[in-house]
Amino acid sequence: MKINIYYGGRGLIEDPTLYIISKLTDVLEELRVKVTKYNLYEEKSAITSLPKTLKDADGVILATTIEWFGIGGLMQQFLDACWLYGDKDKLSKLYMLPVVTTGSYGEKEALLTLIKSWEILGGEPCNGLSAYVEEHVEFETNSDYEKTIEKAAEEFYRVVNKKTKLLPSSAGTFKQSVIRNNPIELTPQESEQLSVYVSDDSYVKKQKEDIEELSQLFKEMMDNGDLEKGQEFIINLKDNFHPLEDFTASYSIELSDVNKTLIIEINDTKMKCYYGEKPEADVIAKTTHAVMNRLVNGRVTFQGAFMSGELTAKGNFKTLRTFDQVFRFKLM
Repeated sequence: MKINIYYGGRGLIEDPTLYIISKLTDVLEELRVKVTKYNLYEEKSAITSLPKTLKDADGVILATTIEWFGIGGLMQQFLDACWLYGDKDKLSKLYMLPVVTTGSYGEKEALLTLIKSWEILGGEPCNGLSAYVEEHVEFETNSDYEKTIEKAAEEFYRVVNKKTKLLPSSAGTFKQSVIRNNPIELTPQESEQLSVYVSDDSYVKKQKEDIEELSQLFKEMMDNGDLEKGQEFIINLKDNFHPLEDFTASYSIELSDVNKTLIIEINDTKMKCYYGEKPEADVIAKTTHAVMNRLVNGRVTFQGAFMSGELTAKGNFKTLRTFDQVFRFKLM
């Protein structure tokens, strides 16, 4: 038999939840049960992949500590991961013993939250342990409390070992209705692989970059296919771009008469140009479509338009002056 313990506290020495976990482990190991403990605070970046550890388990212990309200974020993340990536068939066969302690308030409510959550996941929740602990030393040296914990461990062992059939719960019906409204159907293997991807920071970062690149490409495709005024500026800017080494800047140029804002992002030899919003741009300028048309046709410079008042700007004025160096428009 194998029991997994998932601990959602912070790992503080005086945490009474750790004492209860230790006593439960001692009893279960005496009964020749293999016990594996997972500290969620040590698995922050891999919580989404933890549901795969349920594969070979016969039962689980969900143990957490209330510090101010509820079961805490780490335990909630683990339960979310079980819902999104866990093998639902496997979860339906897993017995769960909830353990909650607190030095403040709400241990009963948190215990009920764990039980409800496990029912909705399809698992079998057992009667758990909850305690208000004002002084951890007094709690840990109380022999009556120790016997209660040991008795709970023995009862949990009997339930898991005999695969005791528990009474049905309405949460099972709720679970089925939620699943029916979920359009994504994944096999357990696909869910597990997805959980690994989600827990991989480099993979997630690459996906975000790819999405941003596709979004930008889509914007440019829309810009090139749009016949509205001002779209031609993007082509002119790209055709007349002359990169400067180690120069990074961003420009936001509002065309007030056509209610559009042209965004230019320069990073060394790369340049992006699109219509949108960028309130944190290095230079924020405002002009008209006619002035911008004269600028890209080489009839006026960016700085010249600024000096004449045809273009207003704020931000980094060194970057403002550099605009005419990176964009050299030919007189047309």
